[in-house]
Amino acid sequence: MEQRPLIKVVAIGPESTGKSKLCELLAQHYNTQWCPEFAREYLLAHGMNYTYEDLLHIAKSQLAMEDEYASSMVNGQWSIKNDQHSETHSPPDRYRDTIHHSPLLFIDTDMYVMKVWCEFVFGKCHEWILEQIKKRKYDLYLLCNTGLPWVQDELREYPDLATRDRLYSIYKDIMINQSTPWVDISGNYDERLQKAIKAVDQLIAG
Repeated sequence: MEQRPLIKVVAIGPESTGKSKLCELLAQHYNTQWCPEFAREYLLAHGMNYTYEDLLHIAKSQLAMEDEYASSMVNGQWSIKNDQHSETHSPPDRYRDTIHHSPLLFIDTDMYVMKVWCEFVFGKCHEWILEQIKKRKYDLYLLCNTGLPWVQDELREYPDLATRDRLYSIYKDIMINQSTPWVDISGNYDERLQKAIKAVDQLIAG
């Protein structure tokens, strides 16, 4: 039987809303991969004094990394990577048939995030990013709400709740005005994970 296209689930939302952890936990739950945020790696290496052009480089690198992860997910097997090792795994029995036909990739950040970042900081957005928004297709968005406590991080810029809520409203407006299904992810960490699993299970079931 011909394998169905890869299912892509994206976590978006303001900083410090648990996006990366959610993607990691979902990947563990479904025994699959998650694509991390390239911006973190870039800013750790180059510092926070970034420019408008840096954001274009980050956007292009993010999609290149996403495509690399996506291309690796063939024949129902994939590489699970961490700092210690890289292994190839088969999906657990309860998802084996479903994932064989519809493998899952969880993605921390897409071009909507880059658009919001560009416009919020610089008041404009690269045309290339806008074109990629039109071209790229995803299956589900997980919009992470701001209800979690702020966690200090050297790469985070907006500790005040008012700014985070403003950014959340921007993301929610984007979600309302686009066609891909989306779910608001709120509550504590476990509640967020359970809401996300429910949404993904419904997506898999069709």
